Amino acid sequence: MTELGQARKLRNYIAGEFKDAADGRTTEIINPATGEVYATAPLSGQADVDAAMEAAATAFPAWRDTTPAERQRALLKIADAFEERAEELIAAESENTGKPLGLTRSEEIPPMVDQIRFFAGAARMLEGRSAGEYMEGLTSFVRREPIGVCAQVAPWNYPMMMGVWKFAPALAAGNTVVLKPSDTTPASTVLMAEIIGSIVPKGVFNVICGDRDTGRAMVEHPTPAMASITGSVRAGVQVAESAAKDLKRVHLELGGKAPVLVFQDADIAAAAAGISEAGFFNAGQDCTAATRVLVHESVHDDFVTALAKAAADTKTGQPDDEDVLYGPLNNADQLAKVSGFIDRLPAHAKVEAGGHRVGDKGYFYAPTVVSGLKQDDEIIQNEVFGPVITVQSFTDEDQALAYANGVEYALASSVWTKDHGRAMRLSRHLDFGCVWINTHIPLVAEMPHGGFKKSGYGKDLSAYGFDDYTRVKHVMTSLES
Repeated sequence: MTELGQARKLRNYIAGEFKDAADGRTTEIINPATGEVYATAPLSGQADVDAAMEAAATAFPAWRDTTPAERQRALLKIADAFEERAEELIAAESENTGKPLGLTRSEEIPPMVDQIRFFAGAARMLEGRSAGEYMEGLTSFVRREPIGVCAQVAPWNYPMMMGVWKFAPALAAGNTVVLKPSDTTPASTVLMAEIIGSIVPKGVFNVICGDRDTGRAMVEHPTPAMASITGSVRAGVQVAESAAKDLKRVHLELGGKAPVLVFQDADIAAAAAGISEAGFFNAGQDCTAATRVLVHESVHDDFVTALAKAAADTKTGQPDDEDVLYGPLNNADQLAKVSGFIDRLPAHAKVEAGGHRVGDKGYFYAPTVVSGLKQDDEIIQNEVFGPVITVQSFTDEDQALAYANGVEYALASSVWTKDHGRAMRLSRHLDFGCVWINTHIPLVAEMPHGGFKKSGYGKDLSAYGFDDYTRVKHVMTSLES
């Protein structure tokens, strides 16, 4: 523990031990709700990456050879431990991100625990297809095996939950892990390492803190067989290019710019309420957030009025305030980025609500609604990643679809209508990995999450996400020997 007034010291977790960076370098960690330093973390270099990869590689053969039942029991113990130590995890995550304590307790801990338990069950389903004779005198069957060491990089918007999405399927399949949290949000991941490390053998789960250079060293390292990242398109492209040099498998969950199609027969009040919550939750720092609303021209003005009122009624503030929907943006750079989008709005745009920073302490930004936008406007085409919802109007279904698909991202979308046929047509033609109908943003462990185009490839959650952490081997044997 540190003395009163001193920043807490976070450490890497390698081969079952907490360690400083080999060269002693550290970086300051800032609480975005206050703008003040609350901890220091290792700024890991090549020596630390080497040590973590060696630990994971050493642990892999024994972990690979455990039975699915053994891995299931370990993951179930991890889920139970997360529940038992939920208040510690919530506190660490709130310091990381400034998120409201109550919402972190109700909206993150339960799905995280459920997701771990889902993959605990998936561990018992590591099987290939049934054997068969596809050539006379020979029997073929398929083995599904773990890949090996997985280098994983988690983002700062959901440090805990995205950490779960990384390690749970990897460990369930029999892989070992080196996980790097974002350089701004390492606290909850280091705590997770303490919990997980008390349950799995040393070296199976490792955490190293650091910046983008640390992440680059992980991806470029010869040991991992797979690199998995949740982050920006820029980061995803760099990972894909680096991994291509030695043909690593890559799993990329990148940006989003979710279109929300509101038709004239939709319940406008319900749509405005649901969309505002799905757009402003977590300060809009969600790749699936309802950020880009397309509304039929006949109900456009009524919808904008309802959405602007919903924004005005939405509150941001400190983590211990039970009335807030969201906390601060994650860091000063992100605050500047979001502010810049609003500052650069074209003359034809209209700020219907918000559009400004809240207070001078921390990185809070008001819930914002912008109307009057055109398809080629910067704020339509690029990911803001903040509490900003844009509104455009459309004349018919074809134009709505063209506007919706007319961006480089393809992660999530939603349709708000009472017309079942329309909803089914659009769910077929919307070029996004997820289509919600008359709702936006719910996720379940059993269903896949992942996008197309510049939103990346590979799936999180579900049996599809589990499969991504396995490899397929064909075994053929002669029946005559």
